[in-house]
Amino acid sequence: MNTLVVFYSLEGNTKIIADILAEELDSDCIELKPDKEIPKGGLTKFFWGGKSVLFHEKPKLVNDLPDLSNYDTIFIGTPIWASSFSPPIASFLEQVTIKDKQLAFFACHAGGGADKCFDKLAAALKDNTVIGTISFADPSKEEKEKVKSQVKRWLHEIT
Repeated sequence: MNTLVVFYSLEGNTKIIADILAEELDSDCIELKPDKEIPKGGLTKFFWGGKSVLFHEKPKLVNDLPDLSNYDTIFIGTPIWASSFSPPIASFLEQVTIKDKQLAFFACHAGGGADKCFDKLAAALKDNTVIGTISFADPSKEEKEKVKSQVKRWLHEIT
C-alpha cells in the first residue's frame, strides 16, 4: 500500500504530526508552501486566516505536486481556520484529482472546530472513503512522546 502525507502548517504544529505520520508509515510526505508569506502572529493571523476561509481564497502553491494515482491512502493535515481547512489545502484540492482513495484527516487547532473542518474536507472529497480523523490542540506545547503515542494509537485504530 502506497501512502502519502500531505499537509500545510503555518506555525509548525501540523508539521509535527505530519512528520510523525510519515515516519510511522514510512510514507512520502509533502508540505504545501504558498507563494506568499502568511502572517504568523497576533490578531493579524486570525483576521487573515478567517478572511481567507470566508472568501474561499486559494493561494498559489510553489510545490510540484505528485501523481496521486500512485497512492492508495492519503493523509491530509491542516490547521483549523474558522472551523475549516486552510487555504493552501483548498489550493491543493483544486489542483489535484483525488478519487477512490482511502483518506485520513488530521488537524491542529488552538480552540476547536475539528468536526466542522473534517466534514468540509469529506464533502470536498466525497468520491473517497474517510478511514479516520484526529485533531490536536497545540501539539508543540505537549511532550513529543505523548503526541507520538497518540498518533500511533490512532494509526493502530485506522490501519
